[in-house]
Amino acid sequence: MRVWSKSARVVLVTAGVGLAAGALAFLGALFLNVAPENAVSREYRARIDAVVYPEFEQNWKLFAPDPLQRNVTVDARVQTIAEDGRITTRDWQGLTARDLAAIRHDPAPSHADQNLLRRAWDFYESTHGDGDAPSPAGSRGRLAEQYLKRIALQRIGPGGERVLQVQLRVGTATVAPPAWSAEQVDTAAHLRELPWWPVAAEDWRDL
Repeated sequence: MRVWSKSARVVLVTAGVGLAAGALAFLGALFLNVAPENAVSREYRARIDAVVYPEFEQNWKLFAPDPLQRNVTVDARVQTIAEDGRITTRDWQGLTARDLAAIRHDPAPSHADQNLLRRAWDFYESTHGDGDAPSPAGSRGRLAEQYLKRIALQRIGPGGERVLQVQLRVGTATVAPPAWSAEQVDTAAHLRELPWWPVAAEDWRDL
């Protein structure tokens, strides 16, 4: 039986305590995020949001009495500049179509393919309303823009020429009611083009 040295045991205990403290702090932030507003959550709202958003946002619409009843598709394109200064606007690429292709026939699709892009758009929409300016103005709106932009850049990739800016196009269509229903809904797809967002070197970091 192997016996750990005293210094090794100290390192292991310290690492375990640190991991446990980090896990408790993270779970506490999640709890305060979903709990009714209180003095603690009001006092530390900025820090809680920094931990939770955007990757760990809690969403319960799947279990709501009126779940989501629309299909959302997200496309993206980039504008690049060559070494001779020639600027080219690339074709639209279907980001949602790629996710659906990855999910189809996969018995255990990844969480990223199923939810990452959809949740990023939900986050953007909840912070921008019908316009393209954050509403209400605040850091979460800018964070939503940055998050959506980085996902688009990750899916498209850097390519051969430097990317100047990226644009997203979102199509929304209401799911048709079942054949036995008398409900009448507009099932046509409605497109919304977001403004061009400039791309800086830091946008490619960790992609």
